[in-house]
Amino acid sequence: MTPDLDRKLHILADAAKYDVSCASSGSERAAGRNGVGATTICGICHSYTPDGRCITLLKILLTNCCIYDCQYCVNRRSSDVPRVRFTADEVCFLTMEFYRRNYIEGLFLSSGVFRSPDYTMEELVRVASLLRQQDFGGYIHLKAVPGASQELLDAAGLLADRLSANIELPNQHDLSLLAPDKSVSVIEGAMQGIAAKVAESKEARRTGRAAKLPRFAPAGQSTQMVIGATPTADQSILLTASNLYHKYSLKRVYYSAYTPVPHSNLILPTKSPPLVREHRLYQADWLMRFYHFDAKELTTLEEPNLDLEVDPKMAWALRSRSYFPLDVNKVGREQLLRIPGIGVRSVDRIIKIRRFHKITLADLAKLRISLKKVKPFVITADHNPDVHLLDRGDLRQQIVRPYHQLELFESFTSAVTGEV
Repeated sequence: MTPDLDRKLHILADAAKYDVSCASSGSERAAGRNGVGATTICGICHSYTPDGRCITLLKILLTNCCIYDCQYCVNRRSSDVPRVRFTADEVCFLTMEFYRRNYIEGLFLSSGVFRSPDYTMEELVRVASLLRQQDFGGYIHLKAVPGASQELLDAAGLLADRLSANIELPNQHDLSLLAPDKSVSVIEGAMQGIAAKVAESKEARRTGRAAKLPRFAPAGQSTQMVIGATPTADQSILLTASNLYHKYSLKRVYYSAYTPVPHSNLILPTKSPPLVREHRLYQADWLMRFYHFDAKELTTLEEPNLDLEVDPKMAWALRSRSYFPLDVNKVGREQLLRIPGIGVRSVDRIIKIRRFHKITLADLAKLRISLKKVKPFVITADHNPDVHLLDRGDLRQQIVRPYHQLELFESFTSAVTGEV
């Protein structure tokens, strides 16, 4: 690797760390007989950075030059960061060489918008095309640049496994404040075009009309929202995410805690939001996707932000005590999923077990379910909680530990000594 290429890699890999929408599961692709790389339906290998972020791919920007001036972005037009740009051949060289050394399983390629959305998208497509021409069968995730032509987005979807058009912020008001060059309608327009082509490809393959043609973005599309850059509450963020899931069949919405950038606008906060807020949003997102919760159930008008001390399902249960207790031997799957401390796998196992015998607290303990969490909310063959237990004013204190964000070494010490 030349010194110039090494410098570009250092700058553009570091600049890409702010884009977290890089999961790779959901694709299945294999190279030809003499090709390089493959993906499987279970995803690819993962590694973790020191701050806990999951890195699965060679994750870089094509360039950090950008015509936009988004105030929360370190690569904004007015930023004084050193500007560099990869050529398409350089990205292909890095991807192939890193793969051969078993460093990566694929490529996550994003970019600043340089010259125009069409020009940027054309360059991203060119990288993917060169890799596929070299019979690279590994995973490719490309950024879909809002405002680029549908023809270029279509070309990207036939080459890449996943596309992602970032919504950036939860509403137009926030975009107008911090990213005036962008609009929700343009971003959602890109999402709509991708969603339509994904659905068309699936239908064509289902009916056998295109069984041998390349699938369009087989791992679907994702997006990302920056949280904490504006005062917008979690309620609005979750409603936006729910709307995107339903309208465009997104695979994932990623939430990225705002990170202060050098020489930023005075309207931006000087500190990042607590990381636990990002964690709670992911938990709430999980409840919407797999537990059939509605976004409106997870917050209230009086408390529009998620509780930092307790997970969203427990917070909902504490607000909805009249819904409990539930008899785990009688209620259906939808109701079991509402019980705090019981996950999807445990629900499925409970349903199987109760076909053969009545479930007791010991059975729940064998499933590694926290009895401390579930006891106030469930009825079992050997347990029927006092109805007054759910009315106790100190029930929350009995269940929930106060929130405390640990530092890295404090967390390590706690894990070793068992102290909290």
